[in-house]
Amino acid sequence: MPTVKDSVHDHIEVTGVASDLLDTPPVQRLRRIRQLGTVDLVYPSANHTRFEHSLGVYHLANRALSHLGIEGQQAERVRAAALLHDIGHGPYSHNIEGLIYRQTGKYHDDIGDLVESGAVARILTEHGLNPDRIAGLVAGEGQLGQLVSGELDVDRMDYLVRDAHHTGVPYGTIDHGRLVRELRFVDGELVLDEGNVQSAESLLLARALMNPTVYSHHVARIAKSMLQRAAERLLAAGATTAEELRRMDDHALHVAMRECEGTVEYARRLEQRNLYKRAVWAEMDAVPEDILITDHETVRDFERDIADSVDLDPDEVILDVPSRPEMTESSSRVLVNGEIRELGQQSTLVGALRAAQRDQWRLGVYAPVDYSERVGNQTIRTLGLDLDGALVRDVRPGINATLDDFD
Repeated sequence: MPTVKDSVHDHIEVTGVASDLLDTPPVQRLRRIRQLGTVDLVYPSANHTRFEHSLGVYHLANRALSHLGIEGQQAERVRAAALLHDIGHGPYSHNIEGLIYRQTGKYHDDIGDLVESGAVARILTEHGLNPDRIAGLVAGEGQLGQLVSGELDVDRMDYLVRDAHHTGVPYGTIDHGRLVRELRFVDGELVLDEGNVQSAESLLLARALMNPTVYSHHVARIAKSMLQRAAERLLAAGATTAEELRRMDDHALHVAMRECEGTVEYARRLEQRNLYKRAVWAEMDAVPEDILITDHETVRDFERDIADSVDLDPDEVILDVPSRPEMTESSSRVLVNGEIRELGQQSTLVGALRAAQRDQWRLGVYAPVDYSERVGNQTIRTLGLDLDGALVRDVRPGINATLDDFD
């Protein structure tokens, strides 16, 4: 029975099926995929991996099962799903997941093909576990699937604490011990027991604060966008296939970028942190409605139009249109006077956080530093942005500059 020293949960004992799964290639591959992708370009200590996180999710799932009184094969299924829940991640975690989905139709929690053959399938079968049922739990199916993938899942509880710990920011700190102890199943729904509205709010607040500070920091978004563009060019050049890309780790993708003529410049820029700069950083109210809902191909058309207008290579203009803000945690359920209620209906904090998310939303346009001002002005004309709502960054130090401009 291996015991692993973890930076967040201290000692984690790995038993049963999880112990046998630990050294399988799909799980060990997670050692080479950083949990936060390009965020380490903002927070240098954010080098923790999906492997560490998966161990943490396993640990919290194990504790939740104990508190819920779930034992035997049901518990083993959940433990296996918790450890395996991230094996479908591509390189740099979520950073190129959208591209992989467009090419393959699969997200990271589609792990069926990874558990139905090879070492993982053999171990699951030896322990009397059906691989399809494990894949279903990872996708959030069934009552117990809510523990692995849902509004109150142990995945979220681990990554918030772990990401805060490794970035050094205080915003993701939550009482995961209390959250795990207070989980209950009521009529097949995973809920927090009586007296835990504030505990549920803490989970919501932690995610809302981590998003602008860590997950959507503008430097991480720029690097992510450049990485996505490089991956697109790798596929276009025939240097790899979408399925191969999906199974790479961070190192393999970076090597592929170095070795392909069409992406070597992106590799160099990411290595040296010589990133594109913000040409536009526009609030939601400044952006026409049709831009907010535009598809990937239309975005590429806009990029080509902007680039042509300033005599720039189309791949050197990146239009980054985030999806509308979501707050899935607001649908988490709590018991209030014996009645199951959604947090969004019970907590006045939810409305304020939704408004804050909308205020924090930004459309970004990125380009090489020497072109960013021209690209910014052309973007405003091409997209029809409201000049009062869009902020065009002048890249010269001291001109309309804030500390963030030099990150």
